[in-house]
This record gives sequence, C-alpha cells and structure tokens, in this order.
Amino acid sequence: MVAGIALVAWSGWHNWHAAQNARKMQQANRVELIPDTAGADSSESPVATSPLRGKSAPAFTLVDLAGNKVSLSDFQGHPMVLNFWGTYCVPCKFEMPWLEEFSHKYASDGFKVVGVTYDSEVGVPTISKDVHKLGVTYPILLSTPKAEKDYLSDSEVLPMSFYVNKAGKIIEVTAGLGSKDQLEAMVKETIATDAK
Repeated sequence: MVAGIALVAWSGWHNWHAAQNARKMQQANRVELIPDTAGADSSESPVATSPLRGKSAPAFTLVDLAGNKVSLSDFQGHPMVLNFWGTYCVPCKFEMPWLEEFSHKYASDGFKVVGVTYDSEVGVPTISKDVHKLGVTYPILLSTPKAEKDYLSDSEVLPMSFYVNKAGKIIEVTAGLGSKDQLEAMVKETIATDAK
C-alpha cells in the first residue's frame, strides 16, 4: 500500500514537473506580433515605398488561366489595380473578394482589377481551384520572373497592389493587407485621378 501511495505521489510530481517544463518551453518559443505604430496611425493604408510610384506601369504580356495572352495595353484608358498575390498568402485571400466586389461596383467608371499570381509554379489547377473558391472572376495572370523583377524588385510582401490611373501611371503602391475601407478609398482615388 505504501508503495502504491508513493507511486501515485511520484506520478503526480512527475506530471507537474513535465507541465512546468512544457510551459517554460512554450513561453520561450512564443512570438508576439506587435503592430508598428511608430509615427503611423493604425487607420492608414499599408502604403509601400516603391520606385514605380509616379511612373508609367511597366508593360507586360502574361498568360491567363485559360492560356490566353493578356497585356497591360489591353487595359489602356481604364483605371485599374494590379494585384500580386499567392495561393499560400492568407491576407491575399481576405483581400481578393473585396477586389471582386469593387470590380463590379465601379465597373461603370471603367475600373478594372487584374490579379497576378506570384506562385505560378504550383500549377493552373491549384490556382484555378483557389480563385473559384474565392469567387473571383476578374482576370488572373501567371507571373514571370521579368514581371516580378519589373514590379516587385526585391520585395516579396504579398499582397502587393499597384493602382494605375487611366493614363497608365502608378499613383500608389500598397503592400500587405489593409482594411476594406482603405482599399475602396484607394480605388476611388485611382478612378478620380486625372489621366496625366
């Protein structure tokens, strides 16, 4: 009987000790995500520094999911957003249904949305499945190393959006996920910007 009590006591102590060690390990490996608020208002959009801001959007001809060639010049005279995304990018998948909504809401203003998938190597079936699941109907193009170099340079932050006015000039660049209201404000600004 004494042996049984000793075994129960030892098991209890051993379990408590193991739980303490697990808590210490968990605390040591814990990562806290802290928003960067230094000099920034949390209501501001995720505006990115880009050498392309204020310049003409680099020309491209890419292939869509059906295998058709699509060029930037196909959208000449239309305000648009060129949205780089990836199938692995969760924030991208939050943003894409908003872009879909705005592509319809502002269609009468000539507004267009074009998605460019950053991970073309996963294959068209995987990309198409994600696009269908998200309810996206705007054109999705397969990126190339040249398009990535022209637009993204060394940045791999996704989503990354380029807001292009009617004249083909990039008026703003955003990186990461902002709010739906911020995105819509950028769309409205893109539509309203004079074609200069």
